[in-house]
Amino acid sequence: MNFSELNLHTALSRAVKAEGYVQPTPIQELSIPLVMQGRDVLGCAQTGTGKTAAFALPVLHQLLTSPRRGKWRFIRALVLAPTRELAIQIGKSFEAYSAFTNLRGTVIYGGVSQHPQTRALQRGVDILVATPGRLIDLIGQGYVKLGRVQTFILDEADRMLDMGFIHDIKRIGMLLPEKRQTLLFSATVAPTIRHLAGELLHEPEEVSTAPSATTVESIDQSIMMVERPEKIGLLIRLIQEKNIDRTLVFSRTKFGADKIVRKLTKADIPASAIHGNKSQNKRQAALTAFKRGRVRVLVATDIASRGLDIEAVSHVINYDIPNEPEAYVHRIGRTGRAGAQGIAISFCSPEERKDLFSIQKLIHQRVPVLSDSGKELGHTEELFATPKRKPQRPKKRFGQQPPRGARRNRRRGKRKPAQPRLG
Repeated sequence: MNFSELNLHTALSRAVKAEGYVQPTPIQELSIPLVMQGRDVLGCAQTGTGKTAAFALPVLHQLLTSPRRGKWRFIRALVLAPTRELAIQIGKSFEAYSAFTNLRGTVIYGGVSQHPQTRALQRGVDILVATPGRLIDLIGQGYVKLGRVQTFILDEADRMLDMGFIHDIKRIGMLLPEKRQTLLFSATVAPTIRHLAGELLHEPEEVSTAPSATTVESIDQSIMMVERPEKIGLLIRLIQEKNIDRTLVFSRTKFGADKIVRKLTKADIPASAIHGNKSQNKRQAALTAFKRGRVRVLVATDIASRGLDIEAVSHVINYDIPNEPEAYVHRIGRTGRAGAQGIAISFCSPEERKDLFSIQKLIHQRVPVLSDSGKELGHTEELFATPKRKPQRPKKRFGQQPPRGARRNRRRGKRKPAQPRLG
C-alpha cells in the first residue's frame, strides 16, 4: 500500500511526498483509516515504527475536512506527551505535515518561561501539544480552554503512567467534552494501560503490529560482561577502536551521566549529557549539537529512551543495565529506526546479572554474551539456564527400614544384645 491509497487530504499528500514517505508503516496502515472514520483507537507498536504520523496525519485530515466555524481559532486537537523532548518532536511533526495548510499549532511544556507559550495561545491555535504539568498550570491561569476539543491523543501512555501522571490525565479528561474522539498510543500495553483505556476510550479499536515489549530485528544486540570500575575504560576503547561517530550512552543516574561525560571529555571524545537536572535550554542545546555532529556521544538517563527520533544513531550503549526490563527495549530502539541497521551493546557487571535476567525473560531472544575482550561466552538463555537438579534416590518405605534403635546402635558400632532364651 502507498500513502496515495489512504485518501488523505491533498495538502497532506503533498506534505507526505515532501517528507519522502512512500509506503506507510504497519501501524500507520492500520491506524490511519480507523482514525479518519472517527473511531477511538488503542494502538501498540514497537518504538521507531512511526506512531506519530499514525495519529497526526488522520487528525489533520479531520481538521481540514471539517473547518472551524467563525474566524476565531480554538483548540480542536490536544496531544499529551510525557516529556518536553517528545512534545517538541511531536510539534515539529505536526508542523511538517501541515506545511501546506492554514492550520496552526503550538507546544507547551515546563522548565522554560511561559510567556512565549501564552502569547501563542492568545493568538489562537488548532492543535495543542503539551506535557501534563504545564497544561494544568495554564488551564488554572485561564490561558487554555478545552471545551471544544474534538480529538484527544495520549502518546507514550505507558511512560506517562510510569512517571506518575495518572491523576493529571484523569483531571484533564474531566475537562474535555464528553463527545470526542480519543486515541491512545503506547509501546507496551500493560493491564494499567487497558484500565486507563477503559476509562477514556469508547468502544476502541485495538491495533497492534508486534508483541508487547519486543525489539526491532534490525538491531544487532550483544552483552559484555565487565567489572563496574572497568566500564569507563571499555567505553572509551570501544568508541576509539570502532571509530563510532554518533552513539547514545545510557546511564542509570544523573550523577553517573555527568561523570561519564567528564571521563570522555578527558579522553578527547566530545560528549554532552541530557537528564532531568539540566535546564530545557541546555537539553535542547545538547540534542542540537548531537544531531549536527558536533558531539560524538550523548549520555542520557531514561528521559531520552522514549520518543526521541535522532537520525543515524549507529550505536546505543547501555553503560548501566536498566532496572526496568521494558526500559531496555525503549533504549535500544533509539537505533535501527525506520528499517536502518543498528548496534546495541550493554555493559553488565556481576551485580547487574539479576536485571539482565529480567530482560532476557521479557524479550525471549538469543543475545550473545561477550567478555570485555570481545570473546563470546555464550548466549543469555545459556547464561541464565536453570541448572538441572540431581535426581534424588527414592526413600525406602518405613516397613523396610530397621528400627530406630538398631540404626543408632549401628552408627555407634554396637550390636543389639541377644535376647536370652526362655526355658
